Formats: sequence, C-alpha cells, structure tokens
Amino acid sequence: MNRHTTFAAVISFVAVLSISRPVSAADAYTIDPTHTSVVFSVGHAGLSYTYGFFRQAAGTYNLDVNPANCSFKFAIQTGSLDTNNAKRDEHLRSPDFFNVQQFPTITFESTACTRASTPDQSIVYQVTGNLTLHGVTRQVTVPLRLLAEGKGPYGDSRSGFLCQTELKRSDYDMTNLLENNLVGDAVSITISFEGVKQEAAAAPPRQR
Repeated sequence: MNRHTTFAAVISFVAVLSISRPVSAADAYTIDPTHTSVVFSVGHAGLSYTYGFFRQAAGTYNLDVNPANCSFKFAIQTGSLDTNNAKRDEHLRSPDFFNVQQFPTITFESTACTRASTPDQSIVYQVTGNLTLHGVTRQVTVPLRLLAEGKGPYGDSRSGFLCQTELKRSDYDMTNLLENNLVGDAVSITISFEGVKQEAAAAPPRQR
C-alpha cells in the first residue's frame, strides 16, 4: 500500500467515525418548586419598598456546552402572591392589578441564549424570551447566573441559578395608582431556583 492509498484510508476512517459518533444532547432539568423563590419589591409612595413572594412556580430548562442550545421555560401562579397582608393581597389579585381570575399565570419562554463575559469567568447567560404578564407579551432579556451544578443532596444531579432583573408594570398595562406614585412603576425581581437533572430514557432493546 503506497502513501497516497494509506492517507486516503485514514481520511475514510475519520469520516466514518465522524458520521457514526452520536451527537450529545442538552441536559434536561425540571425545576424543584420547593427550592425555588420568586421575590419582588415595589416602591410605596416614594417612602419605602414593599416586598412580596409568589409561592408557586414551575418550569423546565436545557443546558448545553453551546449556550445557543440552552433553553428555559418558567411559569408562576399569580394567585400564589403573598405580601404578608391579606387585605393588600386581595387587592393585588383583583382586576386593579394582576387580575388572577383572567390571567392566572405569568410565563417566560426563551428564544435565544448567549453567554456573557464576566471578569471572574463565572457563567452568566443572557436569556432572551417572551414574557407574558397580565395578558401582555413582551420580549425581554434577563441575566441567569449559574451558581453551581453537580451532585445534589438527595442523590440526584442538580444545577442552581440566580436571576435579578427589573420590569415596569406599565409595560404590561398595570397602571393603577401610578398617577400619584402610591405604587411605583419599577418592580425589582429576584428569582433563585434549583433544577433536577432528568436521566435519559434507556434505549429500547434491539430486535433480534
């Protein structure tokens, strides 16, 4: 076998390997609602900030070494709002604000994901997607900082994220009490969540 024949054989072997090598899929995660916190704050009469929680949230996401293949879905139950004041919570759930009967969920679904450059080389994704709130859908970009990933405390594999961002409620047609600044327009949001990695389904047995 001459040198040219050997070179051609090597190229053919590499080509076969590249075709037959399986493409790795993104890792799929389901959000653990018991280790997920959704916190918001809004100004009150220019004097202080009122803080609240949404107690019910769920979602899924996919992580890949290529950020473009990462995706995130999140849903919050508006009726789970809690500001530690029953009368205020009733008002916030009414048509004056969240109108939970007509709009029971806040949803976010990503459409693009990139990795941001950070001085400390930590992993922060800039996630763009469609946020639907109070019946209005807008495109937003939010930062998601990967806090950790690996073996979880329950024998499973997990990853954890932190998101801190700000929205204007007027962008979502929630303008009640804006004229006298009794309730501020800007709403600060902090979300921390853990996701449990879903094990890939076993391959079906080969037919003999």
